[in-house]
Amino acid sequence: MTRATDRTAARRPDAGRTYLLLMVLAVLFAGPIVWLVLAALKKQAEWVAIPIRFLPETPQWSNFTDALTQINFLAYTANSLFLSATYAVLVTVSSAAVGFGFARLQGPGKRPLFVVLLATMMLPSILTLIPTYVLYARLGLVNTYWPWVLWGLAASPYLVFLFRQFFAAIPRDIEDAAIIDGCGYGRIFWRIFLPLSRPVLLTSLLLSFTWTWGDYLAPLLLLDTDHTTLSVAITQSYRDPHGNYIPTVQAAAAALYVIPVMLIFLFAQRYFVRSVATSGMKG
Repeated sequence: MTRATDRTAARRPDAGRTYLLLMVLAVLFAGPIVWLVLAALKKQAEWVAIPIRFLPETPQWSNFTDALTQINFLAYTANSLFLSATYAVLVTVSSAAVGFGFARLQGPGKRPLFVVLLATMMLPSILTLIPTYVLYARLGLVNTYWPWVLWGLAASPYLVFLFRQFFAAIPRDIEDAAIIDGCGYGRIFWRIFLPLSRPVLLTSLLLSFTWTWGDYLAPLLLLDTDHTTLSVAITQSYRDPHGNYIPTVQAAAAALYVIPVMLIFLFAQRYFVRSVATSGMKG
């Protein structure tokens, strides 16, 4: 009894330090969002005031009204939602299929090919941005949404790795039983493995949606003003009669911009944690 009590007492300082670290990290991550909302409620004079004022003297809720009315906010939001949802669905399905192939199918050169795929994760996307633009310009795909469709069909190395790890952890007996019942690998993938991978599917949808929703450079290069996304519209709009940007209204628009992603994450975070935990069960 004494030993158990001693072990429990020894764990308490570790738990306390862990909670303290988590609280510090939570403040660091939530700090920019809180600052953004407070900035959106300030007057223009408070924005440039020295010393910096953390809290607005009188909340300017009209900044949010201006953010919604000075541009076609709903149209740009619809563009972002369409691109993000389209890419998320396509890249999730294609990455799951590729991950299934690496996890369950046998063939020459599979391991070296998987290593090459993982190596592409180390390349900064900025390196391929200009060549990608030149390619799509020559194909006549600039100012269209086809680049996002092609990117989605090409799969994502990180998501392929995530699905591969999950599928590799599924017992071989399930696959063998399906083969005995006459199922091919296509039916095994669609009827058995995909339903079992629901946490990973939801995580993939969440991550890929967030990537596209927060992307700025690709829409800036590939889309014109009418077809562009909300992230680009916010940075290029909201000017006063002299042509100067209005940072408080931009802050209000940015605060509205992050709401969809935050809501999605709050509702899907348990699936995200579960998928990360289960995807590392087997190498």
